[in-house]
Amino acid sequence: MVRTFLLFIINTLLLVALDLPTTIESSVVSIKDSGKISISKNVPSGMAGVVIHNYGKNLEAITHSLVSLDANIALVKNYIGLEHNNIPKIKTPITKADRVVFGNLYDNILLIAPNKRVYSKIIKLAPDRFWFHPDLYAYYFMENGEDRVTIKNLREFANRNLVGLVVIVARDRLRVLDPISGKYLRDIPMKLDIKVAKIPFYSRFDGLDSTFSKSSPDNLNRYFKMVEEIR
Repeated sequence: MVRTFLLFIINTLLLVALDLPTTIESSVVSIKDSGKISISKNVPSGMAGVVIHNYGKNLEAITHSLVSLDANIALVKNYIGLEHNNIPKIKTPITKADRVVFGNLYDNILLIAPNKRVYSKIIKLAPDRFWFHPDLYAYYFMENGEDRVTIKNLREFANRNLVGLVVIVARDRLRVLDPISGKYLRDIPMKLDIKVAKIPFYSRFDGLDSTFSKSSPDNLNRYFKMVEEIR
């Protein structure tokens, strides 16, 4: 009886607000070999971010992308957030004291959910974030002939649309993924009493493409198996 009551309290608290990763600001301390830098804060492993260089006269620009490793080390990558043939590539090298922002897009979230009820319930738990409607990802799916959710196609969609986090509804928890680094940042325990699911995920596309099914109890195990295998 006591255990049931405690579980009820825990789930109630979890439904008040989602404990999602937030932005962390730091700065470059030193440039290391192998494309790595040390930064002024310890940042959880797997968080993606950017380096911002100050050119003076209130002019700043993003010069590189980053992925946090362990301790206060980050791996530097080319910035591709604004790739365009008519926009010149920034060639500014990283310098000491450049500003570093991890999770700069974490307010922009894509939710992979099994059905509309679950989708609506979860987005209400974080009304201060911007939730991309899964229809956008579903359209990308059909346009590119995808048949299952993978980190590769999530990363491509995220780069095109400036998505910072992907929240995935699993059987007894939410899995929080940084699609740029491809790393899971945390699991959030949550019971949602899921009875029906769409394959491969909830969207408003029904019957327009054979990839997407209608909500059905028969799809539950297939949906849960798919989200556990997203890698």
